Amino acid sequence: MEIAVHIPLSEAQKHRLSAGAPGTTFRYLARDEPSDAPVVFGNPTPAAVAANPRLRWLQLGSVGFGEYLPLDWRRPQGTAVVTNLAGFFADPVAETALAGILALCRGIDRLGDLRRARRWVGDAIRAEITTLSGESVVLFGRGAINGRLADLLVPFGCAIASFGRDWTAPALDRALAQAGVVVATVPHTPLTENLFDAARIARMRPGAIFCNLGRGSLVEEAALAAALESGRLGGALIDVTRDEPPAADHPFWTTPNTILTQHSGGGTRDEVDRKIDWFLDNLRQFRQGGPLRGEISLDRGY
Repeated sequence: MEIAVHIPLSEAQKHRLSAGAPGTTFRYLARDEPSDAPVVFGNPTPAAVAANPRLRWLQLGSVGFGEYLPLDWRRPQGTAVVTNLAGFFADPVAETALAGILALCRGIDRLGDLRRARRWVGDAIRAEITTLSGESVVLFGRGAINGRLADLLVPFGCAIASFGRDWTAPALDRALAQAGVVVATVPHTPLTENLFDAARIARMRPGAIFCNLGRGSLVEEAALAAALESGRLGGALIDVTRDEPPAADHPFWTTPNTILTQHSGGGTRDEVDRKIDWFLDNLRQFRQGGPLRGEISLDRGY
């Protein structure tokens, strides 16, 4: 079997991959380099995927699938299967969310800025910081990330309102008006694009913290930046933006009380090695005709 790999690997990682799949030919390609391999591991460009007539299975090196939504997955031998890393990033992203929320509540981001500016304000900042304990929290998305975050919030005694695919606008807006923290982790779909627009951001409780760890398309960025600039919102943790990196004049670089984590929320030192393990486990299932972990519904887009 021939497998195209679109993930940069070290020589040691290539050896691990080969050792885990004896008798397999691996071709290591750039993201935009097309192939006709029946199995692909990584995130080739949509054009490279479309140009592969023999594709049977694509194992993404990500959870996100949005850029591939417009593609036709039908092939002469049948519809290709696509799997993602659903659940893979739950622990690190949830911990990033908790770290960012606590930093914003306790003013850690501002204290870091004051240190760099060599300014001591002392007691003045005490009146501007708060605690997470007992806070009302909206978790928008019922996937693995928010599931893990809910566990991490248990010791803080937060009142959690969770929204999944069955969410309704009236129920969400009522919850937003009460919540001190809002965490969004949903994927990009036509239904989620600009869901947090200017009108919905305006319905959020004054002083609330907004966290986006899903996809940048979920948020109307100019409206969020304006709410932060005006002080209507208390802070934001932004892991994902529409364009990555954002333009040099993007407001998120300078908006107050904003932590921009540069899409690193799911990162860990052993991330690539764990992706290799995930792929090899799925490859064994693929060869045996068993169910694959993380299979995407091509109709839903996640």
